[in-house]
Amino acid sequence: MRVLVLYCHPNPESYGAALHAAVVRSLTAAGHAVDDCDLYEEGFDPVLSRQERLGYHDLAGNTDPVADHVRRLRAAEALVLVFPVWNFGFPALLKGYFDRVFLPGVSFGLVDGRTRGMLSGIRRIGVVTTYGATWMRATLMGNPPRKFCTRSLKAITGFNASVTYRAHYDMNRSTPATRSAFLSRIETEFAGW
Repeated sequence: MRVLVLYCHPNPESYGAALHAAVVRSLTAAGHAVDDCDLYEEGFDPVLSRQERLGYHDLAGNTDPVADHVRRLRAAEALVLVFPVWNFGFPALLKGYFDRVFLPGVSFGLVDGRTRGMLSGIRRIGVVTTYGATWMRATLMGNPPRKFCTRSLKAITGFNASVTYRAHYDMNRSTPATRSAFLSRIETEFAGW
C-alpha cells in the first residue's frame, strides 16, 4: 500500500519525532511504500496567499502552488498523520497544509452546492498524536483535532476509509513508562497494517 505520512513537529529530538520514526519504521517493515512528508524539514509554507484564495475555486489552476503535495496526496492509498495537539488544535504547518492542499477538485468537489469527497483511493487513515491536556479536558473543549480526523478526513475519502485515532493524553504528567507503552503500541499497530 502507498502510505503518505504527514509529520509535523519542529523538534527532531521530541517524543513526537520518536513516534514519527516508529510509524515510518513499522510501515516500511510491513512492506508498504512510505512517502514520508516532514512538513518542517521540507519547509512547507502554511500561508494561504491572497492570490491562492482568489483562485481557490478555479479548478484549472488552484493546485499550481502546491502541485507536488497534491500529486503525493492523490497517489496515496493510506494517510497517516503524526503531530502534537497544541492549544486544542493542529500545529500551524499542518493546518496550513489542509488549507492549501485540500482544495476543491482535490479532496472535495461541489455537486449542486454540496461537497463530495474525492480522495476515494485512500482506504485507511491513521492518526498518532499527543495532548498536554487530559482526555477529559480535551473532550470538554470539544476535541477539534479528533473530530476533524475522524469525521472530515473520512468524508473526503467518500467514507471509504477506516480511521484509527491514537492519542497519548496528559503529556504534561507523562512518565517514561507511559511514553514507552504508547510508543510500543504504535509500533505494534502500524506493523500490522
